[in-house]
Amino acid sequence: MSQNNIILETRSLRKVFGGLVAVDDVSIQIERGSTHSIIGPNGAGKTTFFNLLTGKYKPTQGEVSFNGRDITRLPVHQRAHLGIGRSFQITNIFPNLTVLENTRLAIQALQGASFHFWRRTDSLTTYVERALVILERLGLSAQADSPANVLPHGGKRKLELAILMASNAQLLLLDEPTAGMASEQVPELMNIIGEIIADGDRTIVMVEHNMDIVMGISDRITVMSMGRVLTEGTPAAIAADKTVQNVYLGGLYELGES
Repeated sequence: MSQNNIILETRSLRKVFGGLVAVDDVSIQIERGSTHSIIGPNGAGKTTFFNLLTGKYKPTQGEVSFNGRDITRLPVHQRAHLGIGRSFQITNIFPNLTVLENTRLAIQALQGASFHFWRRTDSLTTYVERALVILERLGLSAQADSPANVLPHGGKRKLELAILMASNAQLLLLDEPTAGMASEQVPELMNIIGEIIADGDRTIVMVEHNMDIVMGISDRITVMSMGRVLTEGTPAAIAADKTVQNVYLGGLYELGES
């Protein structure tokens, strides 16, 4: 993998909480424009690893670089301005603002515009128009004027994606994007993620327990166990890995099965 084609890299990343080693010597490279999934059983260190990538946690040791720049000690907001966006297991939106306002504010933040709520409406036209385009793409146009807190869970997950798209993030960190969603809502959300991938201008790193989704959407998969990287490879290689089968997949994805 060419170094110029690496958008995100961690080197010997480690996080210790008291006597608990949550992330232990994790070194990975994420290729620009790829979809890279991180899987593992509960307690494997996946969410802690995401928190290290976003700056919510500072590592005990090791480094994180984005586009070749060391961001290990940068705070969350500076990483976001560099182009790193994250969705959470629990939706992270402004519940009392409308769907449109949530999306518009993300665009304003990117532009460094004032958040004065009493500014003239016509000065917000450009932001509103762009927000409406994003909401149309994500199937949220009909709910644009609804408070975000009245959306069903699947709608809130889509709104999070709208906010990430509004921020123009180059790197999308999706933490359990289908968590809590009804099964009938999942295909629509994954179609939207698939369209984002097809655009070719964003990189996705995803933690997800649904192995059908992981195997169907990923270019590469990193398997974590007990805070460490167990193995990494293409979906086909991971599905054929007997160690992964025994530790995590339970034999469900052996090659040759339909």
